[in-house]
Amino acid sequence: ASDKCGNKGGEKRKRKTIDLEQKIAIVRQYEGGSNSGPSCRGRLPKSTISTIIKDSDRIREAVKGSASMNKEQVPSWKWKWKWKMEKLLVLWMKDQIEKRTPLSLMTIQTKAYSLFEDLKKKKKGYDYDQTFTASHGWLDRFKMQANLHNVKLSGEAASANSKAAEPFIEELDKLIKEGNYFPEQIFNVDETGLFWKKMPEHTYIHREAKTMPGYKAFKDHLTVMLGGNVSGYKLKPLLNYRSENPRAFKNISKATLPVHYRANKKAWLTLALFEDWFMNCFIPEVKSYFLEKGIPFQILFILDNAPGHPQYLNYLNSDVKVVFLPPNTTSILQPMDQGAIAAFKAYYLRNSFAKAVTATECENGKTLPEFWKDYNILHCIRNIAAGWEEVTPQCMNGIWKKILKRFVNCFEGFEKEKELEDISNNIVQLAKEVDLEMDNEDIHQLVEDVGDELSNEDLMQLEVERVAEEERLTAQEEEEAAPKNFVMKEIAAAFSKINEGMQMFEKMDPNVAKFAKVDRLIQDTLACYKEIYNEKEKKL
Repeated sequence: ASDKCGNKGGEKRKRKTIDLEQKIAIVRQYEGGSNSGPSCRGRLPKSTISTIIKDSDRIREAVKGSASMNKEQVPSWKWKWKWKMEKLLVLWMKDQIEKRTPLSLMTIQTKAYSLFEDLKKKKKGYDYDQTFTASHGWLDRFKMQANLHNVKLSGEAASANSKAAEPFIEELDKLIKEGNYFPEQIFNVDETGLFWKKMPEHTYIHREAKTMPGYKAFKDHLTVMLGGNVSGYKLKPLLNYRSENPRAFKNISKATLPVHYRANKKAWLTLALFEDWFMNCFIPEVKSYFLEKGIPFQILFILDNAPGHPQYLNYLNSDVKVVFLPPNTTSILQPMDQGAIAAFKAYYLRNSFAKAVTATECENGKTLPEFWKDYNILHCIRNIAAGWEEVTPQCMNGIWKKILKRFVNCFEGFEKEKELEDISNNIVQLAKEVDLEMDNEDIHQLVEDVGDELSNEDLMQLEVERVAEEERLTAQEEEEAAPKNFVMKEIAAAFSKINEGMQMFEKMDPNVAKFAKVDRLIQDTLACYKEIYNEKEKKL
């Protein structure tokens, strides 16, 4: 027997990956009056369609924040390299925007062509006939399709940012009023790269690093994610480093570190890592915080569109509402970018230099090169915790001034430029005490350094991880949505196993009467399932 979609009864369905574009297409088709078309044409089970329709609100929110392509199907083979290239180019542009790296027509064209060629070379039987021209017309279409039409290129008017920001602020305020969110329930996080051992290139210690062993860590970096809520509460930092078990951690329990420690080879914040932090660090920590404050558990979580931020977060916890910032508005809307991260980095530098001064001034003290050579990731983590501790609640409240002004109590407690200038002056003075000639511009460059751009290989790896995570979630959705039903073959198998088990008990039990009583009770209890089996057998 087969159903009207052509699926043979009893056959196991093949898994299908359902991306955001397909899901929103199903929602729109359903709302337009068709509730069976998507299931048949896409060979999707009705249970999956039902789940998608039920989650339509969340899907819309995910699509609003997504920079994925709006096309519902992969183009024909002729254009597959161009389609794949554009998917990777979206990731690259989002990463550049988050790092506030200026984009121009030429840089986008160059990156697009480079990605296109590298993708072709990855495929056996490299097709030299496939060509791509990154024209102005292509760029305009690409930006519109990828929801990046607000991205400002060098030389374009800067008003695009403001145009996207103003309606978002109004919608956010409306959402807060409708959801009755308290300041304690509104959170934002952002990640930043940290070259934890870097020194300005003109300093003597940097020059020595090029010739002496043990100084490779000058280029070593990690990713740290920081955040908190509108009332000024700070979350425990997430730190991602390239090594799972650094030598400095010998006899140290990672659970006792003042950060959530994670690791992968490139110290990336991946989709899987972010989801792990969201479920196992963020939600438990906030639940404890709310319990202590006597606040109901509901969260409004504001995020930017960084490549490592999953668009499916709204599906993971029904009490957490995730809102994504519009593309290209991070610099003016992202709360953590309004001074908190810059202040943290400056405090980190000041703590590091203060430790250097102490180490060199004590009796039989080290030289600065010796101190910096011995400075390890554990020292770094302790200084990260100390730097984060110095970021004040007034700062964490004041950074929300641009998007939630009515919740900011007193912005006079934190003036970004003045605060950073004071810290910078302290660092310059500490540097002089260890014979380092540094000025405020050197400090500014160290604070603003977020690392190199993603290579083509990096982008391809990120896309592989994104697709794998989407497939895992789709499989999970289908398993959760699949309706339970009785199958004759499986009922018979269940009875067979029960009978085998009873035979084993019968062999072991010397009390024949007791076994007979238990067996009778079990058979009576299973009578309802035997009736179901008999009814199905009659219909054959």
